[in-house]
Amino acid sequence: MIHFVGAGPGAEDLITVRGQRYLEQADVVIYAGSLVNPGLLKSTKETCEIYNSAKMTLEEVLEVMEQADREQKMTVRLHTGDPCLYGAIREQMDHLDELGIAYDSCPGVSSFCGAAAALNLEYTLPEVSQSVVITRMEGRTPVPAKEKVAAFASHNATMVLFLSTGLLEKLEGQLIEGGYKEDTPAAIVYKATWPEEESYICTVSTLAETAKAHGITKTALIIVGDVVTHHAYERSKLYDPEFTTEFRQGVK
Repeated sequence: MIHFVGAGPGAEDLITVRGQRYLEQADVVIYAGSLVNPGLLKSTKETCEIYNSAKMTLEEVLEVMEQADREQKMTVRLHTGDPCLYGAIREQMDHLDELGIAYDSCPGVSSFCGAAAALNLEYTLPEVSQSVVITRMEGRTPVPAKEKVAAFASHNATMVLFLSTGLLEKLEGQLIEGGYKEDTPAAIVYKATWPEEESYICTVSTLAETAKAHGITKTALIIVGDVVTHHAYERSKLYDPEFTTEFRQGVK
């Protein structure tokens, strides 16, 4: 069996209980060394074979999985955050399907959740924003034409951008072109939940300037929208004494 496991956003104690148990039981671990906290590997068995996929091709990763399956070893494929976001897991799963090798997924805490925690932020404030767009800038790898940042920006919803820290000047232009005002609140969160975590509040037009001032060039999330500064919002209906729910009768 191969378990695709979300390592969480960085802190060693933010992996799930299930993910931790799989790591403790694993005979083979293939981890995304460019982003996963290596401290998580301390819980593996002494006999566990550990591979850093940052130095491997897809074919090499699959070869390790196939060999482990032939030897009836339990494998953990350890991805950063939650594997379903920018984890490149589908191509691995499709190959395993072709070979008839069993696998499953263990979700993890995504770094976009860790970034919100760093800022004590709620992404969905009533009457401010009820949607979160998770996307990235187009760099060396393209994005579908209909998913350009400018197109998403036209909604003025909360936006969280992965893999875009090295493209902030272009990002600013795309956000403004799409409809965000230059003074729209924004934030840069570097290595959310790691010991070296840093977070900075700025605006759409000062994203590049802020990152440069603090020497941030990678491993950061960008958050855009009025929720960043806890913009004036409406009280939640769920806890409004006048609002009737399945569990209590509202009183006027």
